[in-house]
Amino acid sequence: MPRHSSEEIALDRLPKAKLNRESLLDTLALARYVRPYRPRFVVGLASLFFSAACGLAFPFLAGSLIDAAMRPGGTTLQFLGVLPLSQVALILAGIVSLQALASFNSALAFNRVGQSALADLRRECYQRLIALPMAFFGQRRIGELTSRVSTDIAQIEGALVDALPQMCRQSVFLIGGVTLIAITSGQLTAVMLGTLPILIAAAVFFGRRLRRFSRETQDQLAATNTIVEETLQAIASVKAFANEAFEVRRYETSNARVLAAALSAARWRAVFVAFFILALFGGIVIVLWFGARLLQQGEISPGELTRFVLYSTFVAGAMGQAAELFSQIQKTVGATQRVRELLREPTETETDAARGGHVTTLPARLRGEVAFVGVNFRYPARPEVPVLRNLSLAAQPGERIALVGPSGAGKSTLTALLLRFYDPESGRLLIDGRDARDYPLTWLRGQMAIVPQDVLLFGGTIAENIAYGRPGADAHAIREAAQLANADDFIRGFPEGYATLVGDRGIKLSGGQRQRVAIARAILKNPAILILDEATSSLDSESEAQVQLALDRLMQGRTTFIVAHRLATVRNANRIAVIDAGQVVELGTHEELSARAEGLYRRLSALQFGPTPADAPGRP
Repeated sequence: MPRHSSEEIALDRLPKAKLNRESLLDTLALARYVRPYRPRFVVGLASLFFSAACGLAFPFLAGSLIDAAMRPGGTTLQFLGVLPLSQVALILAGIVSLQALASFNSALAFNRVGQSALADLRRECYQRLIALPMAFFGQRRIGELTSRVSTDIAQIEGALVDALPQMCRQSVFLIGGVTLIAITSGQLTAVMLGTLPILIAAAVFFGRRLRRFSRETQDQLAATNTIVEETLQAIASVKAFANEAFEVRRYETSNARVLAAALSAARWRAVFVAFFILALFGGIVIVLWFGARLLQQGEISPGELTRFVLYSTFVAGAMGQAAELFSQIQKTVGATQRVRELLREPTETETDAARGGHVTTLPARLRGEVAFVGVNFRYPARPEVPVLRNLSLAAQPGERIALVGPSGAGKSTLTALLLRFYDPESGRLLIDGRDARDYPLTWLRGQMAIVPQDVLLFGGTIAENIAYGRPGADAHAIREAAQLANADDFIRGFPEGYATLVGDRGIKLSGGQRQRVAIARAILKNPAILILDEATSSLDSESEAQVQLALDRLMQGRTTFIVAHRLATVRNANRIAVIDAGQVVELGTHEELSARAEGLYRRLSALQFGPTPADAPGRP
């Protein structure tokens, strides 16, 4: 049957890497995560080999048990002499008990070591991921990155916890089994080995086709699940357009493809099972027939024939799993390479530290003087498109600078440079008279705060979201920040108050409420430099009034950059910088810029508010 787990589907669809020296060295590099747990790993490995050895002893003792039953005087065991039936049975029971105990200890040890090592790997991957520069995220999809810390590590987990012990165990069974059946009877070994190529060829032939049909089934199932996801996400649109029947037909069509692919896979699986049973038991019949003839001729004993048959099943089982283990190793090597690529990416702090030249004595707080001097910039993902062109702009401590202009002019890019998400391609960004790169990156960002247009809250409580501005802040400081942000009243209106869960991305709060929580977060951080990126553009009039009052409180005593399309929100700024095509084309107060007859700001104002008296027809 096709598997329906999304994680299993993702694991099955992982690409397989070529096995070469470089890829294997990459995989072996993961051994450093096992190193802290070496004693337990060694214990697990020793237990595994002991368990496998006990497993190999089972056919030998089972054969001796048959011989002891056939001979009234018992059977001869090396080092133990002649033993009766009951003593051989006790030894066999003891071996089985020891094997069970060793298997338990091995499985527990490998799971503990594997899970602990993988927890360390996941932690390091996540630490590395969130510390990477914005340029890295700009060139990769989020789904690809989350796959690195979920699907790829899950594949490594399967290899470390399951495949590695299984590979060791099956190797012991294969080598030991072939050796022991050769010792038992060379003639039977030749007959048995003659039947194995047929089974191996059948396993390879059917395995490839079954994997292809299984992958087709999984792809169709993924497409079907996508329809469900899209429909539920847009359920309001589905109902508004009365398209329930259309969506049901779309789902039925996709579901029919899943059924067709699953039935094709089922037919091949049924043929494979029938053929495998025929070939396997046919081979056993041939071996038993030949062995019975040898038994009849007195060349082997009944116990030796029993040993041979059991060892043959061990060898066949080990060889049958070889293809699956090899496939899993290929996937693990590929997953390891992708994880290692992530771990080799330089983080922002590493790049910043390598540059050196940081200020040795940092002030308690920045004054907030900012200057962009001849800045040129292109995004790494779009190097052919210049975004900022020789841009210069300065802000004095405590000054409010509004950034206005057409979409794509470079306003938000300026704020991204200010936060040092990126560094200028050329030119300089000066903060308090020093190059921004002279300050440690984490410290510099600790002096800034941003209130974005679309506030995405974390899925915890309101108090936790406010405290994100200053982790560890007490309840009094959180509530004081909320009061200044005009958020305390609506928060206390909830039954749980500050302990109210905001839901995924803050979905349980309105837009205005989310904005005020974000403002409270910024107030709690107490930054020297503040960035307001379209902070009120998507609010209704009542919410905008509440948020604007909170923003006015927040901006007091701080250097503030206000990105805005709605010019009504920037009239009270100290200066307004009009940006077009990556350059500051106008700079002044609202009154000064409105007085420029051919100015861009005046044209933008006329589009939003209508023509001024000076623009009326008939006026010069």
